[in-house]
Amino acid sequence: LFRSKQWYQRRVAITAGEYKSYLSMPPKKQEKSSKGGKDKPMKPKSGGGKAKKKKWSKGKTRDKLNNAPLFDKATYAKLLDEVPKYKLITPSVVSERLKVRGSLARFGLEELHSKGLIKLVDKHGSQVIYTRNAADDAE
Repeated sequence: LFRSKQWYQRRVAITAGEYKSYLSMPPKKQEKSSKGGKDKPMKPKSGGGKAKKKKWSKGKTRDKLNNAPLFDKATYAKLLDEVPKYKLITPSVVSERLKVRGSLARFGLEELHSKGLIKLVDKHGSQVIYTRNAADDAE
């Protein structure tokens, strides 16, 4: 490869001492305040520094449901009175509204169906859907 004459001249001109000063920065100049009084030492700016370590969140926590494992008299009366009036009746709806466990809601709905108070719409796997009787709608 052929290099220009200027490149060789620049190469020779930069000697060891010049090269060292070429790499290092000149010293910083302090600004003198023209105001009367004492010169205050400059505070270091807090721009950088070590960043805080990221704290991982525990995730969203749901409140624990405190649903009853057995029917008491008040809840059972509510099951017999109010549930047959719902338009859509599923174990999850009954469990949420009456604050009973899902398994208890399932047994309660089976009992209401056997008594003829509610009508079965669809039973598929673990999901059972009931509705109110057509005779109650006419009233």
